[in-house]
Amino acid sequence: MNAKSTSSPAPSGQPADDVRKPRSDGEQSRERLLLAAMRLFGQQGFSKTSTREIAQAAGTNVAAISYYFGDKAGLYQSCFSFMCAEAGGNVAAFDQPHFTLRESLEGYYGQMIAPLLNQKQEADVMLRLFFREMLEPTGLWVAEVENNIKPEHLALTRVLCRHLGLAGATDEVHRLAYAIPALCIQLLISQDVINAITPHMLSTPEAISAWCGRLVDYAEALFNAEKLRLQRKA
Repeated sequence: MNAKSTSSPAPSGQPADDVRKPRSDGEQSRERLLLAAMRLFGQQGFSKTSTREIAQAAGTNVAAISYYFGDKAGLYQSCFSFMCAEAGGNVAAFDQPHFTLRESLEGYYGQMIAPLLNQKQEADVMLRLFFREMLEPTGLWVAEVENNIKPEHLALTRVLCRHLGLAGATDEVHRLAYAIPALCIQLLISQDVINAITPHMLSTPEAISAWCGRLVDYAEALFNAEKLRLQRKA
């Protein structure tokens, strides 16, 4: 999953509120519609959610949906565009030739947990919409896999091959590249479980950030196991 963060870092020493430009009423209305639609689509699915419900939840009128998005399908597609970052920016965070393996893994997990740090409530809504799309596909999830998830996966295999000394990705490298994000995906989709058992582990930005370091440790262990397997095979 490739959820993006909508917050922008402030210059050093300057509070974020001081550099955030005030949005126009139109921008605020459009964003309220997007957030309301994401929540309702995630809870009820596309077919069972009406434009009237969305407009009411956003505190605006149905005509605003037509104005900004054309129709319900356009609004649904805009929800995914709003949620999903371009793959290139995420890939650049970890696929750099001069990075050590640990630096690449830190960048990889850093972009995955960024929504939890910057907009936790919105991240929960985004995840629910992703799940709903997987259960009741409209075609947007297929596009997300092709346009964003696949490029990130291939970039991760390049990183792994570089540090394993391989010319190209084997099935074992692909398996490793599926296992590494799975560590973080489990965190993202199991927040309800974690909050029920050990709520302090997600209660603060510091607690969430601590996950990144541990995930890097676990991923390094998986990598080292694969490296050892290759050495023994050789």
